[in-house]
Amino acid sequence: MRFAISNGPVLADGRMLDGRAVVIADGRIEAIVPVADLDAAIDTVDLAGAMLVPGLIDVQVNGGGGALFNDDPSVETLRRIAAAHHRFGTTALMPTLISDSIPKIREAVQAVDAAIAAGVPGIAGIHIEGPFLNVDRKGTHDPKAIRKLDDEGFAAITGLRRGRTLVTLAPEVTDEKRIGQLRQCGVVVSAGHTDATFAQMERAFAAGVTGVTHLFNAMSQITPREPGVVGAALADPQCWCGIIVDGFHVDPVALRLAIKAKGGLDRFLLVSDAMPPVGHDRKEFELNGETIFASGGVCRRADGTLAGADLEMASAVRNASALLDLTIDDAIRLATRNPARFIGLEAEMGSIAPGLRANLAALDEEGRVRRTWIDGRMVFGDAR
Repeated sequence: MRFAISNGPVLADGRMLDGRAVVIADGRIEAIVPVADLDAAIDTVDLAGAMLVPGLIDVQVNGGGGALFNDDPSVETLRRIAAAHHRFGTTALMPTLISDSIPKIREAVQAVDAAIAAGVPGIAGIHIEGPFLNVDRKGTHDPKAIRKLDDEGFAAITGLRRGRTLVTLAPEVTDEKRIGQLRQCGVVVSAGHTDATFAQMERAFAAGVTGVTHLFNAMSQITPREPGVVGAALADPQCWCGIIVDGFHVDPVALRLAIKAKGGLDRFLLVSDAMPPVGHDRKEFELNGETIFASGGVCRRADGTLAGADLEMASAVRNASALLDLTIDDAIRLATRNPARFIGLEAEMGSIAPGLRANLAALDEEGRVRRTWIDGRMVFGDAR
């Protein structure tokens, strides 16, 4: 199928272009051309002034549409979660398994592999967040599930045949040789739920850790005599920093300071840490046998502890623009090009450019999603 999308600004080459049309053929972007040069016979989708931007990419999605990945790691659950996020412009996501048993990890990996094979739209791989964490920084993770990374665990988390694998672990409780082996297997390794020292993080970076999961949350902080994980992440120019911009997980002032400390936006990416309430009317769910309540855009346990987020990527983009004093172009970059680079998919997605997959979203002037396309097929909206 070949068609064009036009009549709205197009975010390409890092800036908004007016008077352009994007030509789609066989699920990929064929060209970006002046509207005046568009073939009059081509079928055209009218944006009616909406912005055409790259599809949003979310590497930390625990759930959505009323479903939690841990509860039922199946193709049907993945289809339900992905569909819930499509309406918010997310065209690629990493279903995220919170700390669980090794058999559950294997089940989740098999489900993601089967979903990709079946062509479930938007499944880019899997994020295994734990159980190889520091129990002292567990957050809402089940302490009974937390364990060392041994041969059995290694085999489970490296079993995906299709898509990308991202693993969050605590470097101080993981052998550095294991981290190197994960990298050799193509796994993206991120530090999270960790009490590592600055020196331990330096060694972890050298071994193959390339990012930190939800910067500032569930990790050692900067202190006068020990910079901790936060200090290490900001000091290392190559470290990617996932950030939850919902106004609850991290004070916006801290995030603005982090961006300044790191010298700009190049190594930051937005994540949602989404839980089942996203895209669903029910605002409570069960996690590790405890009821979690979503209210006012935040998920908490009964004792007030944060438990993931009632956040999706379109809202994260709007929040980043408003709370971090970013242009909408820069906020979108944190949800498109940057996460694509982090997980090694920038040659396939994350930008609007010829040859890339036609993963796109149309946003109105308030930044709300009107249409979403994956591989040139509309998965949310009122027309193709």
